[in-house]
Amino acid sequence: MQFSSPPTSKAALEEGAVLAPRFDAAGLITAIVTDARDGVLLMVAHMNAEALALSLETGIAHYWSRSRNELWKKGETSGNLQTIVELRTDCDQDAIWLRVEVAGHGATCHTGRRSCFYRKAELADGSARLIIDSEPKFDPEDIYTK
Repeated sequence: MQFSSPPTSKAALEEGAVLAPRFDAAGLITAIVTDARDGVLLMVAHMNAEALALSLETGIAHYWSRSRNELWKKGETSGNLQTIVELRTDCDQDAIWLRVEVAGHGATCHTGRRSCFYRKAELADGSARLIIDSEPKFDPEDIYTK
């Protein structure tokens, strides 16, 4: 699958029917991922053109791992595949929003938690600290054997 180059007019980019993702200089676009059932923010990742194309073609979320420098089918190892219910782009097509259903343990984070956003920041005595507010749904040591 090939994507069109971004339209030259602002109106065509913002109001047109052509998916023309605006990848950054590294060839990536930010992907925001939420649970389709309740809207919980699960993760933020990145996609290259191949990951976006595979996601659209298969209905299963694929990403580009910047740390491993490789294509990544989310849940392939853990069984927590993300089935895409809806894929949207923002007004200037430089971000993607996926609403997904998560299989397996229903967890998205490699720590075994439902969401990668399992810590909240608080200010106490002039210092910022993080508070963990969810427990893992599975033990990563049991799932990730690499």
